[in-house]
Amino acid sequence: MSGNNHPIRAAHQLGPLMRAFRKQAGLSQAQLAERLGITRQAITALEREPEAATFERLMRVWAELGLEFSLQPRPQDASSTTMEW
Repeated sequence: MSGNNHPIRAAHQLGPLMRAFRKQAGLSQAQLAERLGITRQAITALEREPEAATFERLMRVWAELGLEFSLQPRPQDASSTTMEW
């Protein structure tokens, strides 16, 4: 997974991707939660429903997983012209 871009165009894509990066890092939900000073249930909620989290919390999780956030223009030939969010 590392080294690749992962375009996110819908909220439901973010949870499974965060879960995959957490597992790639060899971390359980409890271990990641401990590093962040939050509960395991909070990590479960983040992975299940990331759109309900604050952007600040998502940024903290991504930083702990060694990820960075980047915005870029959508390609003109993208199949959908409407945003899900």
